[in-house]
Amino acid sequence: MMFVPKKTTSFKMRLFALVMNLFPTYRRTGGRATFIAADFSDVHIRLKLGWGTRNYVGTMFGGSMASAADPIYMIQLMRMLGSDYVVWDKSANIRFRRPGDRTLYIRFLITDELLQRIKTRILTEQEFDIELSADWVDKEGTVYATVGKVLYIASKAFYKEKQRNRKKIKEKS
Repeated sequence: MMFVPKKTTSFKMRLFALVMNLFPTYRRTGGRATFIAADFSDVHIRLKLGWGTRNYVGTMFGGSMASAADPIYMIQLMRMLGSDYVVWDKSANIRFRRPGDRTLYIRFLITDELLQRIKTRILTEQEFDIELSADWVDKEGTVYATVGKVLYIASKAFYKEKQRNRKKIKEKS
């Protein structure tokens, strides 16, 4: 399924995708960023079935699906929220629905509404965990797997104070 971008990209984002795709750790996953919106709100990844992504029985290696999807939500939120926030991956899961026997695609979309809800929640709670998910699909839109992520988000000021307090407690013990 070729996702239709909701927003435009830029030369800078095409260059970012190229660098990301060439970065050794990401390159080994088999995933390739095919589109990154200029504001990072929309990211598309393609994962081809090939010698590097094929498992023992000839279908897509689940580890390739998990690792190609792994960093995307965290990178998006770090870029979209900016330097006043801290974003960490806390956990990930993948639910396989059918064997991946072809090229698969996944889209990571952070809407303006979701971004605003996150910022509002940080104002009241200072930190929280958020669960997000995305589906690996084929060109027809058939779902092959769902990747779930739990991310920790906090205001940077709150996070730094929390780290200082932990350090003080450690020094006292």
